[in-house]
Amino acid sequence: MKINTPTPHNNAKFGEIAKTVLMPGDPLRAKYIAQNYLEDAKLYNDIRGMLGYTGKYKGVTISVQGSGMGVPSMGIYSKELFEGYDVDNIIRIGSAGSLDNDNASDISKSVNLGDIVVASDVITDSNYIEANHYNVKPIASEKLLNILKEKSKDKDKDNIKIGTVYTSDTFYMEHYLLEEMSKKDVMGVEMETLALYTNAKVANKNALALFTVTDKLLRGISVPADKRQNGLNEMIELALDIAVQLEKEEN
Repeated sequence: MKINTPTPHNNAKFGEIAKTVLMPGDPLRAKYIAQNYLEDAKLYNDIRGMLGYTGKYKGVTISVQGSGMGVPSMGIYSKELFEGYDVDNIIRIGSAGSLDNDNASDISKSVNLGDIVVASDVITDSNYIEANHYNVKPIASEKLLNILKEKSKDKDKDNIKIGTVYTSDTFYMEHYLLEEMSKKDVMGVEMETLALYTNAKVANKNALALFTVTDKLLRGISVPADKRQNGLNEMIELALDIAVQLEKEEN
């Protein structure tokens, strides 16, 4: 469908948003990225406090905008970007909880605090696909995933793990449900990727979701506050480098 712009949720004019958008859940993290990584960053949206900026990183025009929390919020903002503002690529950057995966069948799927999880595909308790009568499989963009793999080799990183994530509509999930999920080789639990990947497939666009693991949900431990931002910065810089490489390959 074609969405008219500006929208009720985004007051950017058409053309003010780059072809590639980084999307943290927290709009203040979007502001942080704009202020610390982008040159000549300009605010294009502030409706409902969902801040969006466009600037340059290593000479490449990139936008960064908050998505809010949960499938419904990501569903709105990513759909408007893809189908209203003609954005081609969205890279989600967020945090996720690890299920420790002591029961994982593949030891390479064991996840530690501070690791970066990349969602190749999604399982979920949400009915977002069914409610919209979509007939798509929510998986990562092969193009973006391949760039991510190459960047991982370049950086010689062994803390980047690729696999299935679980998108839940529930933040405070009961402990017994987390234990059940830990048996399914799920690398992380979060709340937005299903909507992003679904909308990308419907619009024939590209999406990739990256997460810094900040919590071990079954053990009740978290990354200390003084180390949390450093881990997030590593993920942010990886996402920015993917955006730069994407620009090089398309031009």
